[in-house]
Order: sequence, then C-alpha cells, then structure tokens
Amino acid sequence: MSADLIAALKARHPAGFSQLLSKHGAMMYRVALRLLGSKEDAEDVLQETLVTAYEKIHTFEERSALTSWLYRILTNAALMRLRMRARDREVPMNHAGPAMTEDGRHAKEVGDWSVSSEDVLLRREALSTIREAIRDLPEMYRSVYVLAEIEGLSHQEVATLLDLQVGTVKVRLHRARLFLRGALAEYFQDRGPRGR
Repeated sequence: MSADLIAALKARHPAGFSQLLSKHGAMMYRVALRLLGSKEDAEDVLQETLVTAYEKIHTFEERSALTSWLYRILTNAALMRLRMRARDREVPMNHAGPAMTEDGRHAKEVGDWSVSSEDVLLRREALSTIREAIRDLPEMYRSVYVLAEIEGLSHQEVATLLDLQVGTVKVRLHRARLFLRGALAEYFQDRGPRGR
C-alpha cells in the first residue's frame, strides 16, 4: 500500500494526495495538535506538511518508512511554529519546573496522584489538567514527550526526527516527566483519592 502511495505521489497523480490525506492525515493532525495545543495551528501545520510532502516526494529515498518521513516534516513544521510563537514567553526550565536538587531529584516529595477509575468526572478534569500541563512544557521538552510518551516512538526514532542524540532525548524526556509530575502534584494531592 505504501509503495503504491509513494508511486502515485511521485507520479503527481491527484489521487495520491487524497490517499496521503486519508491514510496519514488523522495521525499527523493528532501529533500536530499535541505538539502545538491549538486546533488552528495544528490544521495549519497539517496543511503545510501535506503540501511539503507532495512537493518534496521526489526527495524521499525510501530508506525509511513513509510515516517516519512524514513525522519528520510535521515535527519540523510544528517546532518552527512553536519557536516563532514562544520567543517572548519562553521560561527557563529551572524557573518553570519543580525545584530540583543538585543530583537531579525533586527537592520536595511528590505525593500520590493516581486517579480513581470510578470517578469519571474527576478523570475528565484530570485529563484536562494533564493536557494543560503538557501544553505548558517548554517546547524542547514537549516535543520529546509527545513523540515518545504519547506517540510511542522509540528514543532512537525521536532522536532521528528531532536531530538530537539519544542521550539528549532521554534527558529531555526525564525532565519533561519531572516537570509534569511537579506541575500535577498539587492538583492530584488536592483532588485525588486521598485528598477528597
């Protein structure tokens, strides 16, 4: 199926573009929305990615999967948009995140924030809080977190997409998790099973 799609795109068949959108559009929109946190920005980046893929398909050497190539285009477009959007409001991690010790651990203990599976309203509220916390992650941590934790890509795949070393991906992912844990700790302590 991918070979047929690639052939149709390279031959500039109009059906190839439609097939690209129907097969990969939902995945690309989902990733863009998670990276950007805005429906309008996600739609713009999706459109930009589709156009770029259609225009640059002749550069695709088929050494990797088409999906990986699309992820790379999409991620680059989303990161460029985030950089433009966040130039004035970027906060260094040491000011935005939880207090850390010199050896990289939380300075204060983070309580249990598990959510009861019986309480649907609390779960919805918690999910909204988690999404907001992910949106608040500094861009360099959010992109790694979304691709690794939400999209399920391996550290190597994330490193390749973001043009980073695997070690850098692991460090950023760890810091993103710490940031989220610290950002969500108060919410879950107040509303979690023990705080009700």
